[in-house]
Amino acid sequence: MQQTIDRPTSHRRTGLPRTGGFPPRRPRTPLAPAPVRRPLPCRVEDPELWFAESPAQLELAKSFCADCPVREACLAGALARAEPWGVWGGEIFDRGVVIARKRPRGRPRKDAAA
Repeated sequence: MQQTIDRPTSHRRTGLPRTGGFPPRRPRTPLAPAPVRRPLPCRVEDPELWFAESPAQLELAKSFCADCPVREACLAGALARAEPWGVWGGEIFDRGVVIARKRPRGRPRKDAAA
């Protein structure tokens, strides 16, 4: 009489953790909807507007910055970098300093404007 030996059919030893292959899938947790992001004005408008020579164009750029969601961070970064010129965070920079208004180029008038 011949005896049969019961052997597992797999090649791994029983009782040991499974190695190799893909890890078991975990159920996905539902993600919250992403917040709606408004496009930043400096990314939508003409980039030359923020570095214009004309005081009127710089004032227009400042008005676009008025309701920007990253205005404070933009201004803080520009101050930290000492930006040489342009509109940053709704302020006009000239030679690394914030100025209230940019004066037009050229010589001022001799007679006062009425």
